[in-house]
Amino acid sequence: MKRKQLKRIRTAAFVLASVMLIVTAAFCMGNLVTHDVEVHRQEAIFNELTETAEESPIVESAPDGEEETLSNFESLLGKNSDMVGWISVEGTNINYPVMQTKNSPNYYLKRNFNKKYSDLGVPYVQENCDLATSDNIIIYGHHIKGGKMFGSLDKFTSKSFYEKHKVIQFNTLTEQGEYQIISIFKTVAYSASGFRYYDFVNAEDEADFNAYVSKCRELALYDTSVTAKYGDRLLTLSTCKRFAENGRLVVVAKKIG
Repeated sequence: MKRKQLKRIRTAAFVLASVMLIVTAAFCMGNLVTHDVEVHRQEAIFNELTETAEESPIVESAPDGEEETLSNFESLLGKNSDMVGWISVEGTNINYPVMQTKNSPNYYLKRNFNKKYSDLGVPYVQENCDLATSDNIIIYGHHIKGGKMFGSLDKFTSKSFYEKHKVIQFNTLTEQGEYQIISIFKTVAYSASGFRYYDFVNAEDEADFNAYVSKCRELALYDTSVTAKYGDRLLTLSTCKRFAENGRLVVVAKKIG
């Protein structure tokens, strides 16, 4: 009798474990499918925004020296006034609006252009950056598989890719801008052993500026032979990178032209 009871118990335990395994697998699969659907849905939204941005010609200069919103952004601003510019990088999937909410840091980390929940978020400028005056504009974007969002920055870990794609296009609402890449590096955020690149927004003086640029070039995955001098405007793109907890992949560039 005891042997039969033990056998029943083992059989029941096996069945329970199997059921739990199937449920867990189904749950994980469901999450993956949901995520993929969300990615495709957000891509459709971004494609629509891109088409809207390309419908009107860009105004290259405002009359009488006054600042004027670039005409291809006027329609998008009507949909969301948090938009502060547009970023694109040739050879990658990066071709997105850029947002900023100075009073709500990281607002677009998990929201789309329409302010609805989204795993992809929207690239956004660090809240304490001033697009008109800051020495360094820092833009964050999620690292999404398949090279989506700022996942495409992975391509810059290859020097051969960099050699063919050295420029980032970042247009603000009033000005077109091209930035030449200085450094691509990896670091760990929020750690004493990492480089707190996100703390550098405005240089205290020339020495402070030079120290930041030197550190970026010191950490570089390879030498670009490009540097920056005091007075140059910098652009820093940041995304997560799973080589360590709070790992980051960072691309730093200087404004040219």
